[in-house]
Parts: sequence; C-alpha cells; structure tokens
Amino acid sequence: MELRIEVPDCGDALRFEWDEGFTIAVSVDEGGQVLISANNAGLVSLARHLLTLAQDGAGPGAHLHLTAGQEIDGDHDLVLERSSRAT
Repeated sequence: MELRIEVPDCGDALRFEWDEGFTIAVSVDEGGQVLISANNAGLVSLARHLLTLAQDGAGPGAHLHLTAGQEIDGDHDLVLERSSRAT
C-alpha cells in the first residue's frame, strides 16, 4: 500500500491541516504509559503534522499544541515539538 500525504510548505509560518472526521485520544495509565489512539483521519493528520515539523523551515522549538477537549479526546494535551538536538 502506498499513501501520499500532502504537507503544507511552512514558508513564513507553520500551517497544520486536518483530515475531515479526525479523532485523536490521549490517555496516561497508572504506570505513566502514554497511549495515543486515533482513527484513520487522525493518524494521517498526525503524520502530516510531524512531517510539517520535520521541514527545514521549522526551527528548533517549533511546535503544535493539541488541547484536550478541543482537538484531543481525553484529559491530556498533546504537544508535538521539533527538538533542538541534531540527533
């Protein structure tokens, strides 16, 4: 299977696009294990967001904050951030 994901060029500002009907949930169990679960549209959207942050134009610290009760189902926010580390 081949899946092509269009990633918006970050240019002067990062743009994050969502697939219609996405659902994403984040939970943390008693042992501290984080579970991110999503439907197909949510997984593709997350993949696109990560690829957006991976672009050369997205500098260290560039991030996307997904808020519980808005983009995220559950009680925990999810932050995707580009690291300043080279590796």
